[in-house]
Amino acid sequence: MQDILEQLEKKRAAARLGGGQKRIDAQHGKGKLTARERLELLLDEGTFEEWDMFVEHRCTDFGMADNKIPGDGVVTGYGMINGRLVFVFSQDFTVFGGALSEAHAEKICKVMDQAMKVGAPVIGLNDSGGARIQEGVASLGGYADVFQRTVMASGVIPQISMIMGPSAGGAVYSPAMTDFIFMVKDSAYMFVTGPEVVKTVTHEEVSAEELGGAITHTTKSGVADLAFENDVEALLMLRRLYNYLPLNNREKAPVRPSADPAGRMDLSLDTLVPENPNKPYDMKELIVKTVDDGDFFEIQPEYAKNIIIGFARMEGQSVGIVANQPLVLAGCLDIKSSIKAARFVRFCDAFNIPVITFVDVPGFMPGTSQEYGGIIKHG
Repeated sequence: MQDILEQLEKKRAAARLGGGQKRIDAQHGKGKLTARERLELLLDEGTFEEWDMFVEHRCTDFGMADNKIPGDGVVTGYGMINGRLVFVFSQDFTVFGGALSEAHAEKICKVMDQAMKVGAPVIGLNDSGGARIQEGVASLGGYADVFQRTVMASGVIPQISMIMGPSAGGAVYSPAMTDFIFMVKDSAYMFVTGPEVVKTVTHEEVSAEELGGAITHTTKSGVADLAFENDVEALLMLRRLYNYLPLNNREKAPVRPSADPAGRMDLSLDTLVPENPNKPYDMKELIVKTVDDGDFFEIQPEYAKNIIIGFARMEGQSVGIVANQPLVLAGCLDIKSSIKAARFVRFCDAFNIPVITFVDVPGFMPGTSQEYGGIIKHG
């Protein structure tokens, strides 16, 4: 019996090493944590229960039969964040570049199925080079299975994606369908086709950072919600966001007792809005002074800045905040800000989070670019 236990421990140690020490050092050299280190930071200490640690791929072509690594490039399981259940998968870039195989996809699907059954959120830590080319259409079928689960879980359980490395092709569509997307600056990229393909097809010269870096997606495209300096900051902020969300669409968001009394007076609000309607003021000041403890978690702060969205607490209960921002474009609504606010309100609606709206808006943005872009529909 002792012999079997020792063998099992050896197998576990091999699985924990992923692609080997050399590749782990290379990952650290880029300023990135490994898949398991990320989960240790994200989850409460000692709560992570791993599933399918020894799963291997079933591909026999291109010499893959002799190249098998336990876990097959993704660490899956469940744990706790501040004592609340969450299902997680963390792609391991040290194993085949985090590429998705049929077995890799099955592990992710299993976690998502279970999360739907018990009604708990799913968090994906993405660090993947896309579909595993050696498996051809089988890996693409794996993506389809993951997409299907993402669609079925939408509005039922919160889904959060954290892009922590390169994500290309199929690897970006699954996060795109989740509720929130965070990115890590300088190490995370999202694009459907990389800079080389763009150059070949359209002859545009563009760097990976410009094409799909964290700054691009949080300021220009609006694909990502927040960008962070490094893995550690990103995971800690993800824990903070998690505190505002319910486990599923049948449960209430957690109530956190607050020492901030409801009857608190803030006389500075009397003079915040200027007498002259043409003078701008900062709506964020109003939000911070209104909510519990001045704690406001803003979503998409760098995109469509003429509208503000985010989570806060009132009387200890989670609320969604939507507010016009007079400092930017006088608070006018345009296509980007309309989509940004509508998507956020839809999320709050699905998960029974009350929405508080601070209105100070002159109306919709005039102009040909807005009309041609379909402001009538988006607005």
